[in-house]
Amino acid sequence: MIYMIVILLWVALDQYSKYLVRTGMSLGETIPLLEDIFHLTYVNNYGAAFGIFQGKQVFLIIFTLIALVGIAVYLFTQRKKLNWYLLLAMALVVGGGIGNLIDRIVFGYVVDFLDFRLWSPVFNVADVGVCCGCALMILGVFLAEPKYKKRDRGEQDDEERGNEYNEW
Repeated sequence: MIYMIVILLWVALDQYSKYLVRTGMSLGETIPLLEDIFHLTYVNNYGAAFGIFQGKQVFLIIFTLIALVGIAVYLFTQRKKLNWYLLLAMALVVGGGIGNLIDRIVFGYVVDFLDFRLWSPVFNVADVGVCCGCALMILGVFLAEPKYKKRDRGEQDDEERGNEYNEW
């Protein structure tokens, strides 16, 4: 049930931060927090990540809805079989997806404001959830999942066996 709390908290944090930007900044305004490194910059994104699919709001809404429903159904039906990190990863993706979906439906665009000038386009809290959730999912699948599967099969990895292979 903790994943439900993560989803709700992430959506709330995203929507509240966007509300503060919409009501406290002018479109296009930038506030340097770390000069030439990190700014708060208010922009409206009519596309998806990195500006792709500009003006394709109906497509983005439908695609997001399908993806969110698929992930949510999997999350709710498989929750007892999934490890904590996969539950957290999917909760972050769903929370972020819902946050941006609300913007697309209500405003026709997504409010972005986190501006790391060194390497990225402007993004928002929802994007952080989606990206961190995806990264956690990838790390979990490649690093932790094989260890859990070995444990479930009763196998040991090299560290658990001790010096068995170092004897020769």
